[in-house]
Amino acid sequence: MRAPQFWYKSHGLISFLLTPLSYVFRAGAKLRKMQAHPYKAKIPVICVGNVVAGGSGKTPTALALGAIAIEQGRKVGFVTRGYGGTESGIVRVDVTRHSAAQVGDEALLLARIAPVWVGRDRVAAIREAEKHSNLIILDDGLQNPNVLPDLSLLVVDGVVGFGNGQVIPAGPLREKLSQALRRVSAVLIVGDASANLLAQLPPQLPVLNAYLQPNMPRGVNGQQKYFAFAGIGRPQKFYDVCQAAGLNIVGTQDFADHHAFTFSEIKAVNKTAMSVGATLLTTEKDFVRIPPQFRSQVKTLPVDLVFSHREVIETLLLNLLL
Repeated sequence: MRAPQFWYKSHGLISFLLTPLSYVFRAGAKLRKMQAHPYKAKIPVICVGNVVAGGSGKTPTALALGAIAIEQGRKVGFVTRGYGGTESGIVRVDVTRHSAAQVGDEALLLARIAPVWVGRDRVAAIREAEKHSNLIILDDGLQNPNVLPDLSLLVVDGVVGFGNGQVIPAGPLREKLSQALRRVSAVLIVGDASANLLAQLPPQLPVLNAYLQPNMPRGVNGQQKYFAFAGIGRPQKFYDVCQAAGLNIVGTQDFADHHAFTFSEIKAVNKTAMSVGATLLTTEKDFVRIPPQFRSQVKTLPVDLVFSHREVIETLLLNLLL
């Protein structure tokens, strides 16, 4: 889905009218919590989550944490729901066999650096992952009452923050912000944070910072013209990174988060790009959802999440595993 624009306006009639439905959403979440049977894994679990619907940088954060832990000699296992995938049960991802349609785009990215277990039943997936790992990183799951992580990191997009501060469908929040903040160990803000965003965070809660850094691949440069497209939580974030990298972006097209691209859609986007003499450019996350026959015509700009104070993250991981 695409986030409605009124989610990110401080006051609005639509948000006001939808507020009663927010109470229904919150009641459903409260009922799930009452029925939950929380599981504490035998090994440390780090939950990388957010409180808004859509992208905030969870998967890049999970990848960055995983890479540091692997450097420290940890045996990392990722667990994710596999959003958009068709596989049922608990599946260990095989990048040579599975597609994004089967296990979700995020799982394929995570599986490039460490084993990944996908499952809608996060507890069952964690039980399987803990047989093969000594540290589990849970990509999303902050709102899952059945998991008891050792550390929860709340990832926030510094540009949009918490939107209008209302719960779905009146706003982008999956739960009340105050409830989420009580359960997290620290907040990670990706990008620059506004004074308004920082004012919403408790002074005693550690706040970390990170930024997205383009990893320019061979064949992508500032001399060519590119037509960028993305089906992520906030496509503009990708376009901003492209611009910051010095790329000549002559057009863009947004798609819904996790959009499964069809042959006709990519053909149409490519036709638009060719009409202005541009090459198609997208994210790595979107690339795995493109029909294979079109992938040779599309370039990607890999983006890494870089912690502003890496030493804090390294110490955090070391202390967690003592």
